Amino acid sequence: MKLLITGATGLIGQELVRAALSQGHTVHYLTTYKDKIVNQESYQGFYWSPQQGIIDENCMYGVDAIIHLAGASISKRWTSSYKQELIESRIVTADLLYNVVKKSTHQVKHFISASGTASYPEGNTMVYDETTKELEDSFLSQVVQKWEASSNRFESLGIPVSLIRTGLVLSNTGGALPQMIKPVQWGVGAVMGSGKQMISWIHIQDLIAIYLFVLDHHLGGVFNAVAPNPVNNRDFTKVMARVVHKPLFLPAVPQFLMQLILGEMSYLLFSSKNLSAHKIIEAGYCFQFSEVEAAIANLYA
Repeated sequence: MKLLITGATGLIGQELVRAALSQGHTVHYLTTYKDKIVNQESYQGFYWSPQQGIIDENCMYGVDAIIHLAGASISKRWTSSYKQELIESRIVTADLLYNVVKKSTHQVKHFISASGTASYPEGNTMVYDETTKELEDSFLSQVVQKWEASSNRFESLGIPVSLIRTGLVLSNTGGALPQMIKPVQWGVGAVMGSGKQMISWIHIQDLIAIYLFVLDHHLGGVFNAVAPNPVNNRDFTKVMARVVHKPLFLPAVPQFLMQLILGEMSYLLFSSKNLSAHKIIEAGYCFQFSEVEAAIANLYA
């Protein structure tokens, strides 16, 4: 199968490209840097500049499925200008892809987009799944809603759409975990706030496998990419300490202090998302890492 992948040089994109090539897929990828364009038999790059509406339309030649991962990182301080970039980096890129597909002769049969979990309501005990209609009232929730709406436009072209709502991705090469575990490794780790806030997490190997599972089984619709056993912040912090063999002795960090340090982005530390993995499991996916201690140990032990 020939895939077009956006965000292919990011944390998830690099792993997905590697896995897709190992399974025999051919990969086209889009990059905003011309010096990152590679031309190989099964791995070929194409230039685009979404802000300028520029894209090399040859990227669509022979493509069977598009996997859309492009989007600015949420792990940077949310200034007014950066908040706009968070939205536009997802919407403008999806719209550009849509317009190219709409006007071209193509054979695209599947559009798979990354998405987030921020639109789900906050909660420590109530478990939410893909049928949940209630929406969280937050900036990131608005980002997710606009992101998904731009992806769902592909359905008007007769192309099935899959949305992969991704929890906290556990990786030792990027994302949030290296920053979360670093203070623990230094012996100054601490629980955030009450520690009761739920973390719906996923090992990066499972996340990549879910993308390919959805692709291979032609599954349309929304899927939570979260492990079946979410944990609260207190237990997550204790697990990190056990894995790296460090004590936890500092008091919990008050929420107001992190708000002073990080501003609105402190939402990421205190948000509580208790999400179900039932749908993807029912579809036949078997998790490699169901327990958080095994997942973190795999990365750091």
